[in-house]
Amino acid sequence: MRKHISMVVMAACALFASGCNDADRFDYDKEVLVMTGTEESAVVRFVVEDTPSTYPVTVSATGKVTSPVTVDLKIDNSLVEKYNEEHKSSYYALPESAVSLENSTVTIETGKASSSIAELKVLSTEEFVDGRIYVIPVTISHVDGYLPVLESSRTIYLRISRVVEFTALDMSNYNMYSNFIFDDALAVDLPNYTYEVKCYVDAWHEGSEPISRLCQWTAKDESRSNMLRFGENGQDINSLQWVNPAGNLVSKTRFQTKTWYTLTFTYDGSALVMYVDGVKDVEGTGAGETTFQRFELGMSWGGGYPQKQRFLGRIAEIRVWDRVLSSSEIQLGLCGVDAASEGLVAYWKMNEGEGHIFHDATGHGYDMDWSQTVRDNTEGGTLNPFDYSSYVESSWVFDSNNKCSN
Repeated sequence: MRKHISMVVMAACALFASGCNDADRFDYDKEVLVMTGTEESAVVRFVVEDTPSTYPVTVSATGKVTSPVTVDLKIDNSLVEKYNEEHKSSYYALPESAVSLENSTVTIETGKASSSIAELKVLSTEEFVDGRIYVIPVTISHVDGYLPVLESSRTIYLRISRVVEFTALDMSNYNMYSNFIFDDALAVDLPNYTYEVKCYVDAWHEGSEPISRLCQWTAKDESRSNMLRFGENGQDINSLQWVNPAGNLVSKTRFQTKTWYTLTFTYDGSALVMYVDGVKDVEGTGAGETTFQRFELGMSWGGGYPQKQRFLGRIAEIRVWDRVLSSSEIQLGLCGVDAASEGLVAYWKMNEGEGHIFHDATGHGYDMDWSQTVRDNTEGGTLNPFDYSSYVESSWVFDSNNKCSN
């Protein structure tokens, strides 16, 4: 037991080297206390599906204790800000009314290396803000006994992972495919950016054009566009092509049906990077800067293209940022983000469940009214107005497939 936990402590010091001073570093003649579960990271996932939901918290010693050790635990929300500053993260503390810590004084009895159990309970999620990632810092506040605390493992940060159910837009009805162009005052130049979208493929369609066109972000005149489509001619039907101002990139990932994916596309002034579910998939370089003023759903041209390139699936969580998100930010936002996040230009959750207006959650004015769309349906260069509100109103879907856990 001593050797096993000794390796745990050494791993903790290696991982949190900045927090381990000489007094913290393990040697076989030294015994210490650690928060159980912090072997690989101080941040540990706590899945909350229903409330109240309980997480057992214990303290471990590096070897069997020779006399009882009593440890007081507490929730210290002030540590969240400190952790964010040190790790450049953006976690939030839970509202005090939403959490409790029961049996907060635990004891390691003589001859044992693990303590009795304290119960951390999430009582309610009603005060949670959509898109925020919450952590609960449970820390060792006092020890009555002969063992010191390994400082790098004094606190465990329980990251709340909620199972989120949501409504999405079913894009199988290609009659709704069209463009929405925002007022000129809302056009935004993007020398750096992040685009994000969640999608779910029900099925791939065969035929002379086995292409599934998802969406496009672009300027008013469609210059320097960012467009997404699966199965471009000559490519695997389940590969994703990102057509961007610098050229195009094809995913390494081969996408499965009946699965939700979060797709992220970033440009930092030179590098264009595609992420799939927060993991870097493929990257390239070039001049990728663009202007955002227009959004296209599906393939809206004439000539039968909407049907030929129909997307048999669902779409949700569309976001436009004027900055490059880090990989950790992307991973934390797989299910949703805080609408007040820094650099978030526009955010359509696509979860209205009724009506034909896709509302911008940021409040910046980028609502899309699908009764006021435009299409070059004759392919003559003229954008004609179309009211496709009825097709949207009949395409909302909410079922057991629409779930996300972050």
